[in-house]
Amino acid sequence: MNPDTTSDITTDPTILDAAELNADPELKARFAESAHRILADLVGGGAALGWLEPPSRDEVAELLGHVVSAVQSGDAALRAAYLDRRLVGLGYWLRYTRPTHRPHADLEKLAVDATAHGHGIGRALTAALISDAREAGIEVLTLDARGDNANALHLYRSLGFTEYGRLPEFVAVGERRYDKVFCMLDFRRQG
Repeated sequence: MNPDTTSDITTDPTILDAAELNADPELKARFAESAHRILADLVGGGAALGWLEPPSRDEVAELLGHVVSAVQSGDAALRAAYLDRRLVGLGYWLRYTRPTHRPHADLEKLAVDATAHGHGIGRALTAALISDAREAGIEVLTLDARGDNANALHLYRSLGFTEYGRLPEFVAVGERRYDKVFCMLDFRRQG
């Protein structure tokens, strides 16, 4: 398989949780660097991941350290997607910290390597994170997306998320303005 082309992706991704990732010393050692590569490349290409400029290695390492710490305390879930032991995507949710919001979590990041777009990796990661949230007793899983990210919004709708609000032209990227779209998956209504 040539990692630089999407047409060669013929296998399903392996989706690992934080414990499985930590149990493999080789993957664990490369995870932060591989995650940095994906996030920096996506942001450099204009992806809506919360940064205006590609994040530094230290920023990504600090973010991942925070998420892993939250996973260890039961307040988060982290998933990583691999094809042939090459990280091609990652995502996580974090439980809200306010006491009145503790039953709920926010899907903070979902990032898929541009070379692997269109092959169900985002769907597999999101489905795994939804399952993790359900198992953790989360009542409502929320997320927000930039209004021009039609593919992500379509994916989230197809997995049961509904839009519950929108801030028009709220996201500022230079002179451009985008809507911020809020979505939720209410497990209480799913029985």
